[in-house]
Amino acid sequence: MLSTVNKAMITISNLRKTFGNQEILRDINLVVPKGQTHVILGRSGSGKSVLFKCVVGLMQPDEGSIQIDGIEVVGLQQPHLDALRRRIGYVFQNAALYDSMTVRENLAFHLTRHLHLSADECEEMIREKLQFVGMEVAIDKYPSQLSGGMQKRVGLARALVLLPEIMLYDEPTTGLDPITSAEIDELIARLKRETGVTAISITHSVESAFRTADQIAVLHAGEIVATGTFAELLKNRHPFVENYFAHLSINELV
Repeated sequence: MLSTVNKAMITISNLRKTFGNQEILRDINLVVPKGQTHVILGRSGSGKSVLFKCVVGLMQPDEGSIQIDGIEVVGLQQPHLDALRRRIGYVFQNAALYDSMTVRENLAFHLTRHLHLSADECEEMIREKLQFVGMEVAIDKYPSQLSGGMQKRVGLARALVLLPEIMLYDEPTTGLDPITSAEIDELIARLKRETGVTAISITHSVESAFRTADQIAVLHAGEIVATGTFAELLKNRHPFVENYFAHLSINELV
């Protein structure tokens, strides 16, 4: 029997998704143990976002199974799917903040809908999560007043207010400069260290994968062509994996 530490929180088995004659995902298999961060690494158009949409039930695969903490997502009825989604924090690629709301209001929107908290408790939770990401000073600002990196931090804080057991990061460092990207990656790593949250991150950034992943799955043309730790993938001889890592100064990272 698996220990609590190694218990599978997310299990994807034989997943397949097509659009018309185009096969987007082909026989995807992935196991994410509780408390680990797995990175799905691949180029744009490789099927990463489609896989995420299947995981949260926004798309139905043609074949296969997705289990989250033992619950089958594929075919799950809406009330049960909604309950499951409340256990998942989703950080969108573009932060997806409501432009007409302040930072406080962005965090409060989901918090007040799903948790029965007093106004004081709600304010305390909002400030706590903003403090975690270093954005409490921006609590009364609007998204248009924030830089891209600041918006990403607020997006992370918003995902955390419902105390999720699972985090999904959609290209968390896309569009950011190298220093801000490293800061966002450190927040992701710190969150795992301090809370034990289980996470999947999709990215095209090898540097981000290096800084955040316990395990990496390389997705190419709808298939996972390699899995392993960062160090193991450096030794992988699959042509796509070799080419993907070759153009970077990996030795400076390890």
